[in-house]
Amino acid sequence: MISGFWKQLKKPIFVLAPMANVTDAAFRQIIAKYGKPDVMFTEFVSCDGLVSRGKEKLLVDFMYTEAERPIVAQIFGSKPENFYKTALLIQELGFDGIDINMGCPDRNVEKQGAGACLMKNPLLAQEIIKATQRGAGKLPVSVKTRIGYNKNTLSDWLPYLLETELAAITVHARTRKEMSLVPANWETVRDAVAIRDKYDSSENRTLILGNGDVKNFAEANERVKETGADGVMIGRGIFGNPWLFANCHSERSKAESKNPLHSGLRDPSITVGMTSSVEEKLRVMVEHTYLFEKILGEHKNFDIMKKHYKAYVNGFDGAKELRIKLMEGAKTAADVEKIITEFLQNLD
Repeated sequence: MISGFWKQLKKPIFVLAPMANVTDAAFRQIIAKYGKPDVMFTEFVSCDGLVSRGKEKLLVDFMYTEAERPIVAQIFGSKPENFYKTALLIQELGFDGIDINMGCPDRNVEKQGAGACLMKNPLLAQEIIKATQRGAGKLPVSVKTRIGYNKNTLSDWLPYLLETELAAITVHARTRKEMSLVPANWETVRDAVAIRDKYDSSENRTLILGNGDVKNFAEANERVKETGADGVMIGRGIFGNPWLFANCHSERSKAESKNPLHSGLRDPSITVGMTSSVEEKLRVMVEHTYLFEKILGEHKNFDIMKKHYKAYVNGFDGAKELRIKLMEGAKTAADVEKIITEFLQNLD
């Protein structure tokens, strides 16, 4: 059942996917500045860890700023009582919503009976959702999942989720077995919408968001038209492109201006950086690095930033050589700035 901030969003909804060691606090702040989506999610965090003595270390992953709202805390685990306790904590921390990961294929996560494993245990999945809802109070609870474990079992799996009256369900259009090795099957998102509509045809029904292989607004818009989904969650398309959602909002605004009767689009205020030159891209990369060092430097390995360099430094003359310098010679934000400054001077 749609509730909380989800009620206020106009469609199609554009959401930033939670990605471990990618959408951390530093990157989310950069995205919020240059192209904010309708909803942002934290990296997923272990419920078991959040109720243990190691809680303080994990709370780093729950850092956020007001600029990121609405911000949803994503969690994983397999013990309902720990979901309840974690939901109480998330309330205290001031988040706008809670999302439960029921699709992660990571072996360490699955060993705990969590993530994608929950698709094989729908009754436990329901118990977890209900425990989270009890602890969440007025906060809306959502789920991110896949279309099945070894094969597509969406028609069996999705009704279990719908019974719990979630605010939103994000469907990653692949099975757990497929990982991300095959193209996302968006026909299954259309199936999810049909299952949802058959289950509940009211205006207050659970939102269905699609996820998988969407890289820009044109693709997102096409997927919404094809499937009838309420929105799209974008993950890997954000790598090296913090302007992604600014472009989405800009194009959405253009569509609205051409068709004033269209009620599904909002008027975005974000226009910064909708086109990015090589210089602008590299300067934002340096800004991102300094921010990472400032707020996460004591908690996370600097090498996490290097996966971002592969995406920022791509598609222009000299990119390969520059990437090699960054991978081999950058150990601090100052190192990165020096390497980029020299590159840009030579470029001029």
